[in-house]
Amino acid sequence: MRAAAEAGLKSKLAMRMSHPEKVFWPEGGYTKLDVAEFYRNIFPKLSPYVKDRMLTLERCPNGMSGQCFYQKEAPPGLPSGTPTKRIKNATGKREFTNYVVGGSLETQLTLVNLGCIAVHVTGSRASYPRQPDWVCFDLDPPSAQFAPAARAGRYIKEALDTLRLKSFAKTSGGRGMHVFIPIRVGPDCSEVLAFAEAVVRRVAAAHPDELTVEHSIAARGNRVYLDPFRNGFGQTVAAPYSVRRRARAPVSTPLEWREVSEGLDPASFNLGNFSRRMRRADPWADFFESRQSLNDAARRIHAL
Repeated sequence: MRAAAEAGLKSKLAMRMSHPEKVFWPEGGYTKLDVAEFYRNIFPKLSPYVKDRMLTLERCPNGMSGQCFYQKEAPPGLPSGTPTKRIKNATGKREFTNYVVGGSLETQLTLVNLGCIAVHVTGSRASYPRQPDWVCFDLDPPSAQFAPAARAGRYIKEALDTLRLKSFAKTSGGRGMHVFIPIRVGPDCSEVLAFAEAVVRRVAAAHPDELTVEHSIAARGNRVYLDPFRNGFGQTVAAPYSVRRRARAPVSTPLEWREVSEGLDPASFNLGNFSRRMRRADPWADFFESRQSLNDAARRIHAL
């Protein structure tokens, strides 16, 4: 009975999509419909991280076989009532950008139909776009090996522990990882960015042979780049539970800190097997109940 019900839901989902059979990952055979079905099933977990957040669309209409392009402006043809947020642009030809706002399964499935594999979200809600409710550190290793990113993640955690901040780790879905701090709404994104920059500078200075804050790829050498700029106004990061357009269709996966090991293969969490991961307890279950004061931490940052 359960299998028949699932088959019926999948059939209904296919009927609302254009070319649901299109293969997005030739190597694994995953289709556009597979991506839509994944998001339909995972949406109760994904929803808190996309609700009322502005989205940047990474559209990959041919999956791994073609080119992708980024789009901030809400595209034509969205279902009536799709929420958007109008933001004044500081530069560029367009005075305003109308961002798609996440939060509904209908919106998420529509974006998949437009070729959006990944979900890129802002650190603030559309209701208060300049006041983030998390800090994000993006750890970018110099090679496809995850081990350097895992070591960098532990260094960041140690620094945040010193600041008495509870942090959460996840795979980026690529070669690196993300460290998040849930914070109380209040500080402007410029303050949040300044805080993140101060943290990465101090952590990189403590481990200069392994870590860097050099923006230039050539200047980084064989070091992990600690990127604080996901915290700037309008910047986005792959949401927890986002599928990524990478080999093996990896999923950006929330981790327990004890799982952040040099031997971890981030692509082992992927579109084909993620249902097994979902049988485990959610390591980010108390994420939004763990909001902390960034002001207190900013006053303690000299302790790093």
